[in-house]
Parts: sequence; C-alpha cells; structure tokens
Amino acid sequence: MFLIGLIIVIYTISLVLIFLYALAQLNLLSNYLSAKKTKTNEAKFDFSKPDEIPLVTIQLPVYNEIYVMERLLENISKIEYPKDKLEIQVLDDSTDESLESTRLLIKNLKKTGIDIVHICRTNRTGFKAGALKEGLKVAKGEFIAIFDADFLPKSNWLQQTVPYFKDKKLGVVQTRWGHLNRDYSVLTRIQAFALDAHFTLEQVGRNSKGHFINFNGTAGVWRKTCIIDAGNWEGDTLTEDLDLSYRAQLKDWKFKYLEDIETPAELPIVISAARSQQFRWNKGGAENFKKMAGKVISNKHISTKTKVHGLLHLLNSTMFLNVLIVAILSIPMLYIKNEYMQLKPYFYVMSFFVLSSLIFFICYWFMYKKIYGSGFKNFMKYMFMFFTFFSVAMGFSLHNSIAVIEGHLGKRSDFIRTPKFNINSVSDSWKSNKYLNKNIPIYVVFEGLLTLYFAFGMYLAFVVGDHGGDFGLFPFHFMLFLGFGFVFFKSITSRV
Repeated sequence: MFLIGLIIVIYTISLVLIFLYALAQLNLLSNYLSAKKTKTNEAKFDFSKPDEIPLVTIQLPVYNEIYVMERLLENISKIEYPKDKLEIQVLDDSTDESLESTRLLIKNLKKTGIDIVHICRTNRTGFKAGALKEGLKVAKGEFIAIFDADFLPKSNWLQQTVPYFKDKKLGVVQTRWGHLNRDYSVLTRIQAFALDAHFTLEQVGRNSKGHFINFNGTAGVWRKTCIIDAGNWEGDTLTEDLDLSYRAQLKDWKFKYLEDIETPAELPIVISAARSQQFRWNKGGAENFKKMAGKVISNKHISTKTKVHGLLHLLNSTMFLNVLIVAILSIPMLYIKNEYMQLKPYFYVMSFFVLSSLIFFICYWFMYKKIYGSGFKNFMKYMFMFFTFFSVAMGFSLHNSIAVIEGHLGKRSDFIRTPKFNINSVSDSWKSNKYLNKNIPIYVVFEGLLTLYFAFGMYLAFVVGDHGGDFGLFPFHFMLFLGFGFVFFKSITSRV
C-alpha cells in the first residue's frame, strides 16, 4: 500500500503543477487579448533628424557556420542605416575552414565602405556569452543588435526597433521570430507552432502587464549600458539570454516586445538538430531557475503577480518532467483505479484536471487564429495541428526531462550549437551536413521502449474493469504512443 500511496501522491502533485501552469497560460491569454485593445503612443527617436540617430553595433556570434555565413553577411550588408552610425562585429569562434571563408567575405564587404570587423578568440570560454562579452569591450555602438547565423532581418529592421530607445529606461527591444522553412516537414511545423505560442501569447501577455520577459538570444537590441549595469554576459548557464534578461529586469530596466516586427529564421530540419536546441533551452531554463528564483522572490520592488509569473516562466522547462511523470504513472494509476474501488471519489476529483488540456487548446487557438485567421476550415486544421504538436511534445518529454534534471542538479555541459542548413525545399539534401551528430544517444532506446509501454497502456483499456474496459486514458496513451513513436523513428532514420 505504501507504493500505491506514493504513486498517487507523485501523480497528483504533477497534475496540480501542470494545472497551475495552464492557469498561468490562461491569465497570459487574458493579458494578450486586453493588450490588443490598448493603443500606446510612445516617444521615439526622430530619424529624420541626423542628430537623433544613435550609433548601433550589430553583433553576429558564429561558430562553424559554413553553410549560412554568406547568406547572413549578404543580408546584414543590406541593412538600411547611416554607414557612419553602424558597426558590424562578426564574433567568430569557428575552428574549421569557415573561419577563412568568412574572413574573405568580410574583406570584400569592407571594400564597399561597410564598417565591419572580424573578432576571433583563441578559445571558446563562456561560449556565446563569452563571445558577446568580448565584442562588447570594443563595440562602438550605444545600442547592440544581436543576430544568430540563421536570422535574416529585413533591411529596415533597425529603423523599426531602435527609435523606441528614446525612453531612457528601456533596456531591450525584442522582435518576433518568423520561420523561413515552416512548412518543410512535420517537425518544422511543430517547432513553429510552439515558438508562435511563445512569441504571441507569452511574450505579449507578460510584457503588456509589466511582467518579466526574456530577450530570446537573437533578433533584438540591447542598450549597452543596460548590459553593463546588469552585470554583463555570463556563461554559467546554457541560456545566457534568459539569465541577463532577469538580472536586467531585477535592476528595473524595461523591456519592450514588438509582436508586429517579424525576423525570419531557419528552423532545425533534422531531429538531432532540434534535440540539441531543445536540450540547451530546457537545461538552461532549469539552470536559470536555480540561479534566479531566490532573487525574484526576495526582490521588494516587483509585485507578487510578477513574481509568480517569473517563477513559472523559469519553470517552463520543468513542465516536461511533470508530463513525463504523469505519463509513466498513468498506467499504474489505471490499474489502481480498477482494483481499489474505494478510491473512486479521488479519481472523480482527478478528472477535473482534464481542464488543463482544454485551457491549452483554447490559448493556442487564439495564437493560431492570429497567424492563420479564423473560420471552420482553419479551426479543423488547428485541431489536427494541436493534436500533432501535443503528441510530439510529449514524445520529447524524456529527452527534455533529462536536460531539466541535469540543470537542477547543476551538472555542467558545453554549449552545443544547433547545426544550420540553409535549406528551404524538401528536395535539398541535408545528409551531407558536416555538423550533424550521427551518434544515436542511449535514451533513444528508452524512447522506443516507452512507445511499446504506451501501446500496452492502450491494450489495457480493453481488458481492465468489470464492464468491458476503461477508455478514460486511451486518448492520452494513444497520443503518447504516437509522440514517442515519432521521435524514436525520426531519431533512427535521420542518421542513416
């Protein structure tokens, strides 16, 4: 009975935490909808007056990006901004032949009159954070725009973002990520779906009420004095952007999120690349919870609601661990439900938590509707996309839970870059990409075993109970079976 009691307690705690997270999302939806009705008139730099145009440095942190460097530099060279007010830093930590090819590209750009410098370090201390910090030492600009190697800002991007810094308390302007290859595959559509939810519902929902948001590592602008005041870039977590964002906001710097300005980028097209990105984000989130939670709680200058949203924001990645716990324990719980009839009242109460899924469904619909429009046809497409997204997201839960546990335990790991491809059409080959990780991690085997485990859970639905089965958890187990099966199959086949 002790084991049964322990299973019930852990299962219940995980369900309650997921429900609390869902309620927070519902509150963000409310904030998002109210923000859409609010029009603000803010003071901005008048770029028609030369003396109001500030000096800007664009930082391009890169590491072994041979497939996208030419595209990146060609795009950045087209940014419309006075040449005497713009500096471009290529912060190049590369260790392969891309270092030399990038040097030649920069040499040719310099001939056109562009102020561009190639900054190379002899080691990768601090990884991306270390490169940004190194560049900041010699940056000429009062404002620092940052773009990862796969981002392609429009030519008027600085003119759309920098003017907001007339507000001297503003430390960061962040723009929304777009997706160059959204429709490349099921995997890219799922990633786009998740990112769109973050860049509409969450960023607007938090920012509109003054809650903490995060600079997303790229496609944004920092005030240089804000970076320095907040303690500069630190490389002790895998998400240096989230870390600096919280340190800056704890020092009362304001952040502004611009939903209507899209900065297109490339989504990972191979599951190993998506895994490396997911691992870094989720482990970094857990590391930052460990680093920043106490500072958020003890800060006397922010509201209780901002603290709650901040803590849940920092715990975002830990939701994968809760999902994995609920998933694995759901099969023993199915057995307990049908063997211990005295627990029926408990299971009636637990059925209430199905509301979590309904809340997520409603919240994400508003995000989807914002991008694709409403109407019955789009709603039906949304239902399929929501089902697919949630299934595959649960399929990633083992991998992401390992990242979260490592983050909370303080296990250190290197910053593993996400391989870029510069691929937009399905016919383009990606298997020749030299940066791909061809090894199959041991946890892929466990993902295969979990696929079989949830197939067994589906089978149990037909044989337990006194009245021909218990199908209450069948849809959940079916989604888990599909999700883990998809992740397992893609992990095996993408390496051949």
